[in-house]
Amino acid sequence: MEAMFKKLLAVSAAALLTFATGALALQMRADHPDTYTVQKGDTLWDIAKRFLNEPWLWPEIWQANPQIENPHLIYPGDVLSLAYLGRGRNQPALMVNRLSPKVRAEAMPVPAVPLSEVQDFLTNQHVLDEDQYKALPYVISTEENQLMGAEGHVIYVRGANLEPGTRVSIVRPTLRYAMMPLANDKHPEREPILRRDAWNASQGAEPIHSRIRWAHRFIAGKRFDTLGWEVNEIAQGQVTRSGDPSTVLLVPGGHEVKKGDLLMPYEAFPHDLSFYPHAPAQIPANARVLAITDHYQFGGRNDVVAISAGAREGLENGQVFSIWHQGERVRDDVRFPQRVEANLDRNKVDLPDEFAGHVMIFRTFDKVSYGLIMDGIRPVQLGDRLDAPDRH
Repeated sequence: MEAMFKKLLAVSAAALLTFATGALALQMRADHPDTYTVQKGDTLWDIAKRFLNEPWLWPEIWQANPQIENPHLIYPGDVLSLAYLGRGRNQPALMVNRLSPKVRAEAMPVPAVPLSEVQDFLTNQHVLDEDQYKALPYVISTEENQLMGAEGHVIYVRGANLEPGTRVSIVRPTLRYAMMPLANDKHPEREPILRRDAWNASQGAEPIHSRIRWAHRFIAGKRFDTLGWEVNEIAQGQVTRSGDPSTVLLVPGGHEVKKGDLLMPYEAFPHDLSFYPHAPAQIPANARVLAITDHYQFGGRNDVVAISAGAREGLENGQVFSIWHQGERVRDDVRFPQRVEANLDRNKVDLPDEFAGHVMIFRTFDKVSYGLIMDGIRPVQLGDRLDAPDRH
């Protein structure tokens, strides 16, 4: 795993930075340095924040040097210099003094985000749409019909007539992401639309081997749109006999497999790390925070969140959004001190939405994405809404 992750780190900056000339007005930090030496442990977001008030505008100031091999990579020890180009020398641009090739060969390029915070989501987690999920082969029995199968044991799988020697991943469903609009003619945009359903509780939603713990809510009723099924990779195997059922040998390095676990094609590199922070071209309608890691309902910097929008809505790795908490609807019991009168809908007031922080998307699926909270001034909550990164 460590060797594979180092390879992923090497790939992570392969397309981190591109130079773009845009119409967006750049706001350089008043205390920005003229030069900066890249440090081990830096991320692209950290570096961008040293120069810009809005780090997602980084592509606007990066000036790649086409004379240097792999100009998009930044390494610890590289020196970034701020210059001014264009008419009147009013266009800021960052240029890089490269390390020697020998030193670069022994260093790892700077990633866009702290990869330690997102590694599990890059290597073990997948979100499948309804049709993909229902079509997956499943474990019907383990060796000698034991409760669990471990490395060196065989399992028997239905629906996977694969060739002997085929490598497969064994996954376990964790959560079903669902969105349910509630009818409200007066304030449809203010309804809490995101819920989890009771399947998560009845099926023992959290995989016992996963370190990822989502906060969740439950849904009452059955009117919902399934956005996707989250599955967690728990083991890998190799097909030894084709047929229905097929026989699969569990290889070392995984966890116990049980009846009902699912099979997916094995992907050595199932994710993309070649991204850089940038503003989205468009804002998806009503994209919300579906889940927050390790917390019941609140999250902060370096927490991973699941978002109710994905490639279908144009989300892509590196896009940065602001997160907004919906303002409460309160009674105006100052003007209307009588409780009955204050409770009337016409005498209630919608408080303004409040800015919570910024999130950067680092992995997308069809209808769901994972993002990392990059900064904030208040806790992020389930149901919070995404907007343009520069909205104030």
